[in-house]
Amino acid sequence: MTYLPPTIVKNLIFPAHELLRRRPTRAYARSLQRTQWLDRGAIEHIQQTKLKTLLTDALEHSPWHATRIQQAQIPLGANQLPSFADLARLPTMDKLDAQRHRDQIAWPGVPGGSDLYNTGGSSGQPLIFYYGKARQASDIAGRIRARRWWGVNVGDREVYLWGAPVELAKTDRIKQFRDRLINQLLLNAFDMSVENMELYAQAIEKFQPKCMYGYASSLSLLAAHIMNRGRPICCPDLKVVCTTGEPLYPEQRAIIQKTFGVPVANEYGSRDAGFTAHETPQGQMLLSSENMILEILDGEGHPVTPGQTGEAVITGLCSQAQPFIRYRTGDMVKASGQRCLAGRGLHVIDKIIGRSTDFIVRSDGTIMHALAVIYVLRAIDGVEQFKIIQHTTRQLEVQFVSNEQWQQQSEGEIIAQLRQRLGQDTVISLHKVDKIPPEKSGKYRYVVSHVPLPTDFSG
Repeated sequence: MTYLPPTIVKNLIFPAHELLRRRPTRAYARSLQRTQWLDRGAIEHIQQTKLKTLLTDALEHSPWHATRIQQAQIPLGANQLPSFADLARLPTMDKLDAQRHRDQIAWPGVPGGSDLYNTGGSSGQPLIFYYGKARQASDIAGRIRARRWWGVNVGDREVYLWGAPVELAKTDRIKQFRDRLINQLLLNAFDMSVENMELYAQAIEKFQPKCMYGYASSLSLLAAHIMNRGRPICCPDLKVVCTTGEPLYPEQRAIIQKTFGVPVANEYGSRDAGFTAHETPQGQMLLSSENMILEILDGEGHPVTPGQTGEAVITGLCSQAQPFIRYRTGDMVKASGQRCLAGRGLHVIDKIIGRSTDFIVRSDGTIMHALAVIYVLRAIDGVEQFKIIQHTTRQLEVQFVSNEQWQQQSEGEIIAQLRQRLGQDTVISLHKVDKIPPEKSGKYRYVVSHVPLPTDFSG
């Protein structure tokens, strides 16, 4: 398996790629490399300065936000910086607000331009929003900085155990070619049969990555397969395995670390809120503080104290294309009063509670990440919310709440697409409901499988 020398990717291919995409990623990454070492006061001054720019732009270009900012009477004078207390006077917003008021929130003429982007839909309510070049650059640069904490740099070989319709399209040769040019290998997290996982293990060993990245559950499943086959994998260049997309449980961390022989670093973020936090070698979750303001609020909307758990509410400081200001993520995180043990001024998060997804087991034994079926429902107009329940390998139930865009013929489309993923012998029952209640724990689960994983996959 061929790859380019990392120095060529770092100094030639990657800069050319970002230039073609019109993203200021390299300059932003250099800035983050420097600012992380500022003290907390200086970091928060950066946040306030960027907050003023965000709110000023929103006043001029985002009518929906402008009304709220004016009503909150936030000071934005020439010699004034808004405080965090000023920000807290604004009402929070949620995904439904971002959906319903997108045209009154988005800034079509944002400098650098923007692209439409989809959330993954694991919450049952996918969001299509405008994703500006500055926000794109800030996410990439934040991840570059976090990788460097672990000795991984731009151009080093990385394996992605990932899945999304665009990434997995067999005809998408351009993206495959681009991945190879920047030393990335993509493996399909939506189709983890025993045969495929054996092929993945061989591909990883041949590719010799310096970093692996993917869903926590999928990486732990692959690690369990490698462990159970009785033949360890040899990757002497590997520095870290980065997990994302769902909570990382202790047993998952343990088997990944044991199988690959390197530390596991958890990442927290989402497509709408952005790259949020990453684990350091000292075991702390550090916020990408220059890119966002994080509030952790209780059920009454008040900040929690260190050690308490609340909802992550994020203000994206680079989100001018479609501002996310005091955006309720729906994720639960535990607040921390710690400082970075390595001396950085970035804010520390104690623990990410987050949301999790299950696996779906096809009748032929193939194990699929739950997002494989989530993507089917999120693409159907008129589906406001859904819950997918797998009773057996041949029985799937879909509960959904519809809105005014729902069309009756969409039922046939849902069934056809789910059978295409799960097998034509799958019995799929659709139930339109008025409301989908939470679990007894109070959390919502959007994919629930009652089918146990084969013993071969247990960790």
